[in-house]
This record gives sequence, structure tokens and C-alpha cells, in this order.
Amino acid sequence: MTSQNWLDLAQDADTGIETLRAHFVGHAYDPHWHDSYLVGVTEQGVQQFNCRRAKHQSTPGKVFLLEPGDIHDGEAPTADGFTYRMLYLDPQWLKRELGAVFDNAPDNSELSFANTLASDARLAHAASLAFETLHGGELKIIRQTALAVLLERLTSHLHWRTRYGEDPKLPLVAQKAREYLHAHAHQDIGLDQLAAATGVDRFRLTRAFKAAYGMAPHAYLVQLRLATARRLLARGEQPATVAMALGFADQSHLGRWFVRAYGMTPALYRKRCSNLPDRQAPRL
Repeated sequence: MTSQNWLDLAQDADTGIETLRAHFVGHAYDPHWHDSYLVGVTEQGVQQFNCRRAKHQSTPGKVFLLEPGDIHDGEAPTADGFTYRMLYLDPQWLKRELGAVFDNAPDNSELSFANTLASDARLAHAASLAFETLHGGELKIIRQTALAVLLERLTSHLHWRTRYGEDPKLPLVAQKAREYLHAHAHQDIGLDQLAAATGVDRFRLTRAFKAAYGMAPHAYLVQLRLATARRLLARGEQPATVAMALGFADQSHLGRWFVRAYGMTPALYRKRCSNLPDRQAPRL
């Protein structure tokens, strides 16, 4: 991270919601995804990102809404960079909290945002207020009230969609490959192995996968492992242990990918989300 870039990350102990405020100049982060629903507000500058096969520009006051699995990147197209604040909402928490509103969920469905970018001043205000109360550690009743207001505003931007399954718009080979990667994410998977599992040669597999999901299979596998790494680090696992468990060559290898995707080191993420000190491995 350059001297121009900074970030401030915290996690609410009661809800598990992560809150992030950050500033980036130039390139911010490589394409990646999260297991959470992301609700963010741009404070300053132009926040440019690619998501769902479209390029978006979020300017001050706009709200960006990303679902779990939405691949996105980030950059500042202007010299002054951009500043934003973000809430990472756990899917189970969101579904549970909205149960009273969406009490008749269709079978095999999940909550979905209608649009990636929204011009909704009331939603922007509600998201900012929720961020401030959680990030600042306000009294529990204040945090809960702010979240209730945020959820009320979010309902007009949410709908039910069919849970991931066979999508007629995507090549079946790409969907089979994705399922295989999810089922064998901790293994040292080769392209030949993945191609054999999908019944095509590796060249057609790579073309189909990249066309469907916006990245090659190897890049998707790395992002899948990084999403798992975030969960383990937030629980207090050591970066070296996480790297070994997820098939990275070593802690440095995990660290390089983690910084490219999230703009911070695994150790910093663990410290901010678990509130545990980082222990150095003993020297032999």
C-alpha cells in the first residue's frame, strides 16, 4: 500500500458486520469477490469499478451494492483518488433480520440487489449512519436502531432471485468447472484435472470459463481461497496456518494475493477483525 492510500477496518462483535473506510489513489485492488453483501457509500472522488460485465463510476453520495460472489475491481480515474465507507453484511444475518419483511421466501432462492449502483440519498444517509455507529462502537441500542433504519431503506433495493444453479445463458462446461473448483478448493488442482472433470480440453475450458465469470479458472480458485482466508483470519487463525490450510506456498504467497485483492495484509485484517494480537512464529 502506498503512502497515499490508507484504510481503517473494524468488526462489530454482536453482528459480525465488518466496517471499512478507505482511500485509494490510482489502482486500488484486483478483481475479487466477497462472501458478504456489500453496501458502500463514496465520500470523495470517483470510484471506478467493473462488475457484472459493466463499468461503474460511483461519485460522492452514491451507494454501491454488491452480492456475495460479485467479481469486482477498483481504481481511481482521477488524480485525487477516492474515499469510501463500506459495510460487509453476513448473508445469514441479513436474511434473518429481514425475515419479518420477506417472510415468504421462494424455494431455492436468495436475496439479490436490483442494481449495482444507486442514487438514493436516504439509503446513503442510512448506510453512513450505520457505519458510524458500528465503527465507533456506540451503545448497542444505538447500533441496532441504525441497522434497523438501514434495513428498512435496503428493502426497496432487494428482491429474491433463484439460487445459483444451471444458467441457460452460461456454458454448461463453465458451470461444471465452477462447481468442481468449489468442491476441491483446498486441493492442488491442475487444468488437465479440471478439463477432465468437465469433459472438454483445457483450452476450450479456459475460454468458456473466462467468458462466463470474467476470470480464468486459476484466478477464480485463488479468489475462492482468499474468501475462505478472510473467514479463518477473522476467527483468529494465524496467517501462516491459514496459508498452509488453503494450499498457498507459504505465508508470503498468501500475503501477496491478499494485498492485491483487499489492499491490506492478512495480519492486519486478522488484527482488526479478531481483536487478537499477532504472534510471530518462533525462530528456529
